[in-house]
Amino acid sequence: MFRTPQVILFSEDVPRAAEFYGDLGFTETFRVPTEGEPIHIDLTLDGYKIGIASAASTREDHGLDPVSQGQRAAVILWTDDTAGAYAALTKNGAPALAAPHRWLDRLLIAWTADPDGNPIQIVQQL
Repeated sequence: MFRTPQVILFSEDVPRAAEFYGDLGFTETFRVPTEGEPIHIDLTLDGYKIGIASAASTREDHGLDPVSQGQRAAVILWTDDTAGAYAALTKNGAPALAAPHRWLDRLLIAWTADPDGNPIQIVQQL
């Protein structure tokens, strides 16, 4: 019945959000419109797809009232070096939400956020 799930994050600045995820290693796979100011960009990393949709376009085109800032969803990124990834992201301006810490005695987790305030969990298996 369903296939190819994807998460869409709403943003007031689609190019800025897409650039942030591009810097994390995501690759742009879709853009509307193809030229000019985008209202939607899809990005993929390791088979996982995130869409960045314009909050204004979502209001105008679909009649929804999306929340475009704050902790509405979390993006989880697995790594082999949580501390290093957290240090790099926060050094580049991402907010430090929670420093690397052990959880369940088997994971090392840290939290930061994207430019729209969506939490980013950086996690590694210990």
